[in-house]
Amino acid sequence: MLNTILAYLGLGLMFGLAATGSAIGTTIAGNAAEGALKKTPEKSSSYMILSAIPATQGLYGFLALLLWTGRDIASNGALFFGVGLGVGLVCLISGIRQGQVCANGIVSISQGHNVMSNTMIYAALPEFYAILALLASILVN
Repeated sequence: MLNTILAYLGLGLMFGLAATGSAIGTTIAGNAAEGALKKTPEKSSSYMILSAIPATQGLYGFLALLLWTGRDIASNGALFFGVGLGVGLVCLISGIRQGQVCANGIVSISQGHNVMSNTMIYAALPEFYAILALLASILVN
């Protein structure tokens, strides 16, 4: 019974924390975009692209959840919990930090700086760790 509880808790954390990171990250960037629209509304497509980038962490958490669902829960509760917590935390932090990077890029673009490409490159760096967490969960699986 304890294994089952741990396993389902791990699966919940896997997706729940990842989706939370995406929600927080996209709203951080979205808030910056709303402010930037007041200054330079003609650059709204750049703001929208950068605001959407942190949404990917939730997708990684969901993909990990799909890959782990249907496995032997009864005997692997601690494994499910550990992997779920690991993937969830990495995606949570990655999504938040990526949102902050994107928000800074949005503000810079609104101030007239041509930093769209650079911001996307910088935003890819925290993304790498979310992908790494997903790959690690696949290897453990």
